[in-house]
Amino acid sequence: MLGAIFTGLSGLNAFSAGLQTISNNVTNLNTLGYKATSTTFSDVFTYGGGGLTFYDNKGSASLGNGVRFDATRVDFAQGDLRQTSGNLDLAIQGSGFLVLNNNGKTYYTRTGQFAVDKDGYISLQSDTQSRLAVLDGSGKAVALNIDAQRTSKPTPTTTIKFADNLSSTATTDSIADVAVYDSMGGKHTWTIKFDKVSGSASDWGVTVTDDTGATVGTSTLKFSGSTVDPTTQTLTINSSPSGADPLSVVLDFSSGVTSFSAGTTSTLRTSSVDGNAVGALTTVTIDAQGHVVLNYSNSQTQTLGAVALADFRDPQQLRRVSGGLFVNDGNGPTRVVASQTEGVGQLLSKQLEASNTNLSEQFGELILIQRGFQASSQVVSATNDMIQQLFGIRGQG
Repeated sequence: MLGAIFTGLSGLNAFSAGLQTISNNVTNLNTLGYKATSTTFSDVFTYGGGGLTFYDNKGSASLGNGVRFDATRVDFAQGDLRQTSGNLDLAIQGSGFLVLNNNGKTYYTRTGQFAVDKDGYISLQSDTQSRLAVLDGSGKAVALNIDAQRTSKPTPTTTIKFADNLSSTATTDSIADVAVYDSMGGKHTWTIKFDKVSGSASDWGVTVTDDTGATVGTSTLKFSGSTVDPTTQTLTINSSPSGADPLSVVLDFSSGVTSFSAGTTSTLRTSSVDGNAVGALTTVTIDAQGHVVLNYSNSQTQTLGAVALADFRDPQQLRRVSGGLFVNDGNGPTRVVASQTEGVGQLLSKQLEASNTNLSEQFGELILIQRGFQASSQVVSATNDMIQQLFGIRGQG
């Protein structure tokens, strides 16, 4: 009968562990990226042979020795994806894990809220030592530092492209407020004026002036019929801005410029002007391909490495630690690839993965475990009553 008490106690211990697992799942209902843990039990039978006895105990062993709480199994099913406003709020649609470097240690997570920390690393807001890893040139996952890219260098203007119609029956036209940049990032505002050459039906004098009204350069634009004469499709204007390198800007009329009759109204415009001033880093984002993109105040962008995603043959071998992080204790190989590579899902920004805890399922399991614990306690109680009755036999009769 003492064995029955231990059998009942095994139930109490197993169901207590199950209750702890379920309570942990339920309390993490709103924990970002949390993966629920299963509750499973198995029966226990032991048989050690008869030893130095004249009989074996196969019959008693077949009665069983109770129950035990099995090793937990993490449910890696996809949680709901929730929209956010954070550019560096990241989640994965599909399989895979984000890779984090933390003082020489590597951690893995399904989702996280990231920000650029004071040292220039993209790190978890909750733990700035956990830094988001990207793929370097050799395909290794390394922490990314953007301090060296906080400023976008100036680029001098080299080409101004034009489009649309310069009316053949007009006598003058001008395009104002054309922003041109020198090698130091200085901005120069040009006005480009077109005047019909006297005595010619197809030649135009081109005069470029700066914001002070001073002439920067002159040239001649010619048309052959309604199209630009091939010899003047590109005109070069040279300038020597103070404190910067000499500026040589090509006026490009080779694509889409016409000269049809349109009265005195022309629609000639600049279609593009290259060059830019110095820019300061404004935002860090992740593009649709999973690359880190730096955006600057001068409208320039710079694309850096792809965010590293880890793929495991058996994610169950990962060990869970606090903060939604996992570690790989060397149980199986780790494959580190970019977003949407075969075997991993797509990295999404401005989204976070919610807990995959199924509340109704957990409450159902909770009732069953409660009943199992109650029944096991009754076994212990009933066995104790029987032992008390056995002790009471002495002295009777």
